[in-house]
Amino acid sequence: MAVRRGVWVVVFLLVCAVLASATLVTLSWVAFRRPPGVPAKGVLVLKIQGSLDEISNNPFDALIHEPVTVRSLTEALRAAKTDPRITGVLLRPIQAPSLWGKVQEVREALVDFRSSGKPLVALVEFAGDREYVLASAASRVVLVPPGQLNLTGLASYQLFLRGTLDLIGAQPDLLHIGDYKTAVNTFTEKGFTPAHKEMTESLNHDAFEQLLGAVASARKKSVEDVRALIDQGPMLPAAALAKGLVDDVAYFDEIGKTSGLGDRFKELPLEQYLTVMPATRTALTAPRIAVIYAVGTIVSGNGGTGPTGTEVGSDKLTEYIRDVRNDDSIKAAVLRIDSPGGSTVASDVIWRELMLLRARKPLVVSMSDLAASGGYYIAMPGHVIVAQPGTLTGSIGIFSGKFVTGGTYNKVGMNIEAVSEGTYAEMYSPSRPFNAAERAKIEEHMQAFYDQFVEKVAESRSSTPEKIDAIAQGRVWTGRQARERGLVDELGGLPRALAIAQQRAGIAKDATVQVVTYPPRPSVFEALSSTFGGGTQNMRASLAEALLSQQDREALAAVRRPMQMLRRGESLALLPWVFAR
Repeated sequence: MAVRRGVWVVVFLLVCAVLASATLVTLSWVAFRRPPGVPAKGVLVLKIQGSLDEISNNPFDALIHEPVTVRSLTEALRAAKTDPRITGVLLRPIQAPSLWGKVQEVREALVDFRSSGKPLVALVEFAGDREYVLASAASRVVLVPPGQLNLTGLASYQLFLRGTLDLIGAQPDLLHIGDYKTAVNTFTEKGFTPAHKEMTESLNHDAFEQLLGAVASARKKSVEDVRALIDQGPMLPAAALAKGLVDDVAYFDEIGKTSGLGDRFKELPLEQYLTVMPATRTALTAPRIAVIYAVGTIVSGNGGTGPTGTEVGSDKLTEYIRDVRNDDSIKAAVLRIDSPGGSTVASDVIWRELMLLRARKPLVVSMSDLAASGGYYIAMPGHVIVAQPGTLTGSIGIFSGKFVTGGTYNKVGMNIEAVSEGTYAEMYSPSRPFNAAERAKIEEHMQAFYDQFVEKVAESRSSTPEKIDAIAQGRVWTGRQARERGLVDELGGLPRALAIAQQRAGIAKDATVQVVTYPPRPSVFEALSSTFGGGTQNMRASLAEALLSQQDREALAAVRRPMQMLRRGESLALLPWVFAR
């Protein structure tokens, strides 16, 4: 026993030594590193590769370098627009984000950069719809000789697990309010219901129309011409060039000669430019605007990174909201939402704090890829709601229930028996479906929350519950559709939301403001704790990152999300997920 105790003491001391060494190395590197400069006549290289985060998911990254996020990328483009050291931008859309909100936000920044007159060149190797929409913002689109323009239209896919659950003896006993609240359909159906298919076709059609419009405008063609060209895809380089969808077919080393970037241009990676780009000088007394990020599934508690991906914890988020409300130096706030929703209770707790903030100072909401269900619920307090045309929003509806797994246990010879006290003690028993009384109780609670949801939307949108109910029913809308129905006020991105907040705070349009972000940058201790404190869980997460594609991870999280959260028996305001679009 003494030997074993001694071994554990040695292991503990070694771990402490490693952490201490890592801390000292990190502090020394952060304190004494010298960021590389900007080369004369540098060309800013933007590689879009995979998902673009709203905030850094790795707190340790923020200590080492400026994380690449949607906002840092778009701010780099705005800085490069007037930076005399930057002579042009080379865009490399290798893999675009999987949904349209962030794609449109980045594209807006690219179009704005073009107004500087500096060359913006897109070098494409293999371009699907989202990659080409980004590339089309460039003044010149170049496709490499062995590349492919995979512009073929949009398709949506939905996974249905009912057949699998039947095979293993599991029964999804799920209830929902709203004909279009189809998050439960993944588990209860073997295919599309009429309402589910109608909604999915509507979303897909509107996204496709937006794609056609963007390409037609950029390539100076009619919408019908672009539609006909897409029906001929995918295209090899010669065909794409002949049809006017690209401007040149060339390798990387050849593009400088004809693109305006210069024959021997000097590359400046985005990550490097973020450390040395000119910062706006602001006086300490300059008015401040807060940007509060709500990114991930809405849950009670502190949130963080959980089994279903990034989580918005109501405790942490409301703490930030109170800080903003009570800070008199902050004149307005922007709530930036990228969330499919989640817990109804946590959403309402956040809503309350936002209503108190709204009463003290202007509150503007900026929607990213997703602000639906619970994500729309927390958007309601905004004086103004801004969304991208391709943002997925609405989904005003809820569901609840449980997964009955008793049949699964029986298939492998197991049996579940229970003893209980109380009429509803076995309400969430995993071995049997709800009985009539239990089902009535759940439906009563769900209806009460849905009615409250609709009434709050009606009040925030200056409408009536009857009108909101007609466009609610759990239906998901694109941002453009939502604006037509009064659920969104303006189309645009975070820069537009910040401009509105500045105006509503009575700050002159040309005045310099400080933008304060929440959550704030982590301390060294917080970053190290998060990085090294995850142990086996972090190792498993890293393994999953390596083995699964971005869309696979999103699909897995979407399936696990309701299965994990319904264990508490809570009603969920959660977006029905479409895995690929």
